[in-house]
Amino acid sequence: MSSSVIDFVATEARFGAHNYAPIGVVLSRGQGVWVWDTDGNRYLDCLSAYSAVSQGHCHPKILAAMVEQAHRLTLTSRAFHNDQLALFYEEIAALTGSHKVLPMNSGAEAVESAVKSVRKWGYEVKGVPDGQAEIIVCANNFHGRTLGIVGFSTDPETRTHFGPFAPGFRIIPFGDAAALEEAITPNTVAFLVEPIQGEAGVIIPPAGYFAKVRELCTANNVMLVLDEIQTGLGRTGKLLAEQHEGIEADVTLLGKALSGGFYPVSAVLSNNDVLGTLRPGQHGSTFGGNPLACAVARAAVRVLVEEGMIENAARQGARFLEGLKDIRANTIREVRGRGLMLAVELHPAAGRARRYCEALQGKGILAKDTHEHTIRIAPPLVITSDQVDWALERLATTLTQDFS
Repeated sequence: MSSSVIDFVATEARFGAHNYAPIGVVLSRGQGVWVWDTDGNRYLDCLSAYSAVSQGHCHPKILAAMVEQAHRLTLTSRAFHNDQLALFYEEIAALTGSHKVLPMNSGAEAVESAVKSVRKWGYEVKGVPDGQAEIIVCANNFHGRTLGIVGFSTDPETRTHFGPFAPGFRIIPFGDAAALEEAITPNTVAFLVEPIQGEAGVIIPPAGYFAKVRELCTANNVMLVLDEIQTGLGRTGKLLAEQHEGIEADVTLLGKALSGGFYPVSAVLSNNDVLGTLRPGQHGSTFGGNPLACAVARAAVRVLVEEGMIENAARQGARFLEGLKDIRANTIREVRGRGLMLAVELHPAAGRARRYCEALQGKGILAKDTHEHTIRIAPPLVITSDQVDWALERLATTLTQDFS
């Protein structure tokens, strides 16, 4: 690393909480699928800020919308109406078929809002006895970092020494419809689940799983809450990942790509009366639904659709997945993916995935390890065939490299 990079890293280490272990690169600029470090080296971004930058870095139309709105009005709080919120509601509802929208800031806030809302619905509509509502979740889930959320995580790293945790959650295996059926009780108000488990290593459930889940939730008057914060808005080659099995969630959570990486924006979308139980003063956010956020989100969703990014994710994702599967390397245990949400799981004997990510950095690719032995690959949805092939060449060289 150059002296300038070392200075940035050292300053971070001196003043910042050590809650991240970043790859040793200091980025200063981005455009499309590319980012540049402080020394001018260029990299293909294969993380997309955990899928938040799906539209590509610094998309000019989203940037223009942000600048224009920033000159006009940025924040009013929800104490007053603004001229962007209604338009955001109307456009996101029309795109997704939702009936109600609750705007928030981060993905974790959207999850917390959904938990509150389905519990309230359970008590006031379903008739669950007060204080007895149960929400079913899956092992190896990742829904955020707040105290309420880590309480139903199964990852010891996220839970240790953060308790005590709130009750009311049942944990079942992911992809097991029989386990869901067995776990449902008269007090079950919701099943909260990711269509694809991203942080767990891009774990894709068996075909037909979500069709059965939808059937069980409907039969038992249980709200199906799909956390599409990573999978939604084109990442898997469909607008929403639920569309791969032709189902509709009762509640859908969006975030990350909802702003194209420009601003924290998330939303809870409901197809029924779940959000209708909320009354003034019962839930809110100073920044949630602010005019700057809404203007940015409107532009981010518009370019996603108008520029064919969702269809491109399907095409390039299929090309990328096929290319990864063609790599003949003893290090590879399994390749998984849907659209441009991909993962290469390594054999434990190959060593930790981080060293492969660090080797990829040296070849001009930025990717991130997860769960010790898995490399996640999620480039912006604007990636081209030539760029996919360029990345595959370097991945093949790295994955066949001898680190012994």
